[in-house]
Amino acid sequence: QVQLVESGGGLVQPGGSLTLSCVVSGSMFRYYMSWYRQAPGKQRELVAGITNGGGSTSYADFAKGRFTISRENAKNTVSLQMSSLKPEDTAVYYCKARNTWSGNDYWGQGTQVTVSS
Repeated sequence: QVQLVESGGGLVQPGGSLTLSCVVSGSMFRYYMSWYRQAPGKQRELVAGITNGGGSTSYADFAKGRFTISRENAKNTVSLQMSSLKPEDTAVYYCKARNTWSGNDYWGQGTQVTVSS
C-alpha cells in the first residue's frame, strides 16, 4: 500500500511564506505528483503538478508566481513552497501520487494551512 504523509502546515500571517512536504513510501519514479487543496465549504482543487522526473511543472492560476512545486526522487519527497500567502489560501493541502504505469491514485491525509492576521 502506497502511503503519503504531508507536513509543514501551520498558521502564517498574510504575506508570509510556508513550505509543505510530502514523503512517499517506495520509489517515486513512476509517479506524477500533485498538490491539491480544499477550503471549508469548497471543492478540492488542483494547486500544482510535477512530472515523474521533475522536468515539467504546472500550476493553477492562483498559484502562478507564488507557489513552487519540486521533487527529490532520491528522498521520496515532494515539496510545495508558498509565498505571498493570502487569507484565501487557507485550506487543507493534500499530496497526491499518480502511478503513471497503472493509473492508480494515492492521497495523503492532508495538512492544514491557515493564513490569518
